[in-house]
Amino acid sequence: MEPELTRIGVSMPENILTKFDTIIKQRGYSSRSEGIRDTLRTYINYHEWMNVIHGRRFATITLMYDYTKRGLADALTEIKQDYYSIIKSSIHMHIEDNLFLEVLILDGEGEDIKVVAERAIALKGVNYVKLNTAIPSETIS
Repeated sequence: MEPELTRIGVSMPENILTKFDTIIKQRGYSSRSEGIRDTLRTYINYHEWMNVIHGRRFATITLMYDYTKRGLADALTEIKQDYYSIIKSSIHMHIEDNLFLEVLILDGEGEDIKVVAERAIALKGVNYVKLNTAIPSETIS
């Protein structure tokens, strides 16, 4: 038995919808709805995965952001200062017009690493955040 479907309305900028339509066509989805359901499942899985990051982890957090957004530079600096003990290194580069790519390299408690990523995700002007973690090898064996 299939679950009951609920109809919703979503507003978004035209350029995002155009890009999404291109992707769902390339991936062979039968409809936008199917593409949106798959995207939401991926988002939910990622969120659930982030909720089980415990213990010591090595991590990278990749950010893409518009450095001209008012207050963004100060907010990112504040995050880095609050978690200076686990942020071991960072690199950033100017990629186009107002856009920066930054990678933070961390070593610390998984819960703290998750907070750094979540604080970055919540900032206006941050267009992309990707967290990757690895368990230190001594805890694997």
